[in-house]
Amino acid sequence: MANLKEIKRKIKSVQNTQKTTRAMKLVSTAKLKRAEMAAKQSRVYAVKINEVLSEIAYKINQYKNGAAESRFFDKNESPSTIDVIFVTADKGLCGGFNVQTIKAVRNLLTESAEKKVTVRLRAVGRKGMAFFNFQGTELLTSYAGVSSSPSYEKAQEIIQSAIDDFVEGKTDKVVLIHNGYKNMISQELKIMDIVPVQYPLEALETSSLMELEPDESGEEILDSLLQKYFEYNMYYALIDSLAAEHSARMQAMENATNNAKERVGILTLAYNKARQESITTELIEIISGVESMK
Repeated sequence: MANLKEIKRKIKSVQNTQKTTRAMKLVSTAKLKRAEMAAKQSRVYAVKINEVLSEIAYKINQYKNGAAESRFFDKNESPSTIDVIFVTADKGLCGGFNVQTIKAVRNLLTESAEKKVTVRLRAVGRKGMAFFNFQGTELLTSYAGVSSSPSYEKAQEIIQSAIDDFVEGKTDKVVLIHNGYKNMISQELKIMDIVPVQYPLEALETSSLMELEPDESGEEILDSLLQKYFEYNMYYALIDSLAAEHSARMQAMENATNNAKERVGILTLAYNKARQESITTELIEIISGVESMK
């Protein structure tokens, strides 16, 4: 009987877990719809501004006049110091979502150490902060509560600090790493060099129709465009990461719910088997008692 009670207790416990994971899946599904819409709308602007800046960078590199002296467009093949901004979730229970980003950052740290390049980490999200703090890795800046509730103002604050250090010559490169939204059931790791501004040379050689004529007003427009480029890529990374987080959590909770359902089935079978054995034992004892009284 004690065995039956224990199995019944386990069944109840797993069923409660199943209810929780099912509810969390529904919540993540609802949040994902909103985050997915925001990510898709933001992606259009992010892609276009990146295309424009890539074309400008190509033209500047090609003609080497006017604004060509800007460090934002000057490719540095041998950087000595790199700033890495990486985005993770503030909460767990989302499968390997955070692991992918953390693994990419660790790989970059290893590669940079081999090349004797200094890497400064700027963490966004509690999970990434907790991991590197546990590992004893120094974080230059940390931002908690941002990845779960992105805002343009916070994105400005995060990226501006890195850009200011770049302008002052403290760093030679700024890299942005986050796990982005691909579709409802998968995510993709995204690693982007924010500065210096990158461009695909082969594509622009044939497609570019832009003419570059440096003057004062042009420099003002370029500075304004660069600022939007920095800020919006940071903001888009936060939105994209949030959508990916919800899709990862939805999948993780669905898998957990299915596993709980399977576990309940196994425990129920074990319970029925133990119950049948208990009934059979009792019947044998009753029959044996009756026979002994004859």
